[in-house]
Amino acid sequence: MSDWQGKRYWLIGASDGLGAALARKMSRARASLVLSARSEDKLHDLAGKLEGPADVVPIDVSDAESVRAATEAVGEIDGVVFLAGVYWPFGADEWDAEKANMMADVNFTGAMRCMGEIVPRFVARDRGHIVLTGSLTGYRGLPGSVAYTASKAGVMAMAECMYCDLRQTGVQVQLVSPGFIRTRLTEKNDFKMPQIMAPEKAAGIVLQHMGSRRFQRAFPRPFSWALRGGQFLPESLYYRIFG
Repeated sequence: MSDWQGKRYWLIGASDGLGAALARKMSRARASLVLSARSEDKLHDLAGKLEGPADVVPIDVSDAESVRAATEAVGEIDGVVFLAGVYWPFGADEWDAEKANMMADVNFTGAMRCMGEIVPRFVARDRGHIVLTGSLTGYRGLPGSVAYTASKAGVMAMAECMYCDLRQTGVQVQLVSPGFIRTRLTEKNDFKMPQIMAPEKAAGIVLQHMGSRRFQRAFPRPFSWALRGGQFLPESLYYRIFG
């Protein structure tokens, strides 16, 4: 798809970072948007600055009733982009159960809850566009990222299964897997982040991918090549390099 005019897209996780940047890009491309997140004030502030129409529908993806109510309020849409996520950096040797469970419940189970409401509607009408957000960290285990990596790996596996099941239908499924993006989440990191990107640049790549027929886009290159290539290394060599 390259003509966004008249298309209605639901952005879940649009209040900050990549979500807000993508909203600006899509609005500029003349799409009609529904903006969702927990921070209603931020959503209204963003909606007021967009060039095109945008509705605000608050959602808490960790709550099934909130997801159900938001889906009903949003109504008919052409596509959905799931961008909601939380993040804290820690490894298995410093396990924080509360934060780990929250990452699982928002990043992965939150996506599952939303897809549980949206996918059946798209399948029933044989039309729709679904974009899920993974991460380069989701390709294989990395140190200091036990809960976040697991949550994103789950989203990526879900997207792959959905693509397998729906690729011969009118429902298009896509996956974007970015590396480091300069947001309030990555501000928590105290290590060097290779090829860290501005949200606006990352949003441009996501929108370009959404206009294609390809399933997956991992970026930025060549950082993505290094992490994806790690999938093919023998375990002994992989953990020697990445562990």
